[in-house]
Amino acid sequence: MGNKSSSKAPPPSPLFEEPWRKTTCWGTKQENLKYLKNFQPQHEEVKTIRVLLHGPVGAGKSSFISSVNNILQGRMTDEVLASYTHGEKSFTKKYKTYKIKKGGPGNFYPFVFNDIMGLEDEDGRGVRVEDIKLALKGNMKDDYKFNDRSPLSDGDSGYNFSPSISDKVHVLLCIYSANASEMKSPVLQKMKEVREAASDLGIPQVAILTHIDEACVETKKTLRNIYKSKYLKKKMDDFQSSVGIPLNRIFPLKNYSYETELDSDIDDLILYALRQIIDFGDDFTVNLCLQ
Repeated sequence: MGNKSSSKAPPPSPLFEEPWRKTTCWGTKQENLKYLKNFQPQHEEVKTIRVLLHGPVGAGKSSFISSVNNILQGRMTDEVLASYTHGEKSFTKKYKTYKIKKGGPGNFYPFVFNDIMGLEDEDGRGVRVEDIKLALKGNMKDDYKFNDRSPLSDGDSGYNFSPSISDKVHVLLCIYSANASEMKSPVLQKMKEVREAASDLGIPQVAILTHIDEACVETKKTLRNIYKSKYLKKKMDDFQSSVGIPLNRIFPLKNYSYETELDSDIDDLILYALRQIIDFGDDFTVNLCLQ
């Protein structure tokens, strides 16, 4: 009696047949670079659009700033320190404003980034929610050293009593990793508190999903699979459900990490997200000035 050949159904594809998000980001590097180079805040009282980054430890906050700097300088740079290890403790210790050079000495783009300590799941570790709330309102001075045991108070030298409109945060940017395990409840609770505080102030909120190449094999093959990846779509859906940031304000991308040269697909994703972030912040400052 002959052996019958057994046929197994092929495994389900990790990719959708069609992209789940339609995007025009590919091949737009030069267009977006030109837009950012010519950008000026709409309101004359606003000197810079301020973007505050927050998120769990190791999500890639400092790496995102480094990546933006690389692209806008047109080369790999080392001006923003970033930790490329997946440690449990925050690499960032101070409230630091990062300006990005534009052209000759003393010239900078009219938007800045503020990096803070990462959120951790234990009380007394990582940045305190109270500190983020003060930073949102512009009450935290540059180079303030975070104290994970007590928040900034109006009696500290790092407290800014009279924040200008440019000192205040204009966009809250949440950074989280596609390659991380599910966020623990204490971290999610802290993120919700920060989000509520930003919402009370009317500050627009955007999220960035990093480490997409490490999390998805198909995206590692080519970044252009990003909006076909079932895994990344689920990761974004889960984050939206947990934190509440709308899906159309969540942007998956890859930071520069091991690369030694600029990559057009990486640049397209980062610049596409950056342009949205800056525009959201600019719209907010116009409304703020009218109040």
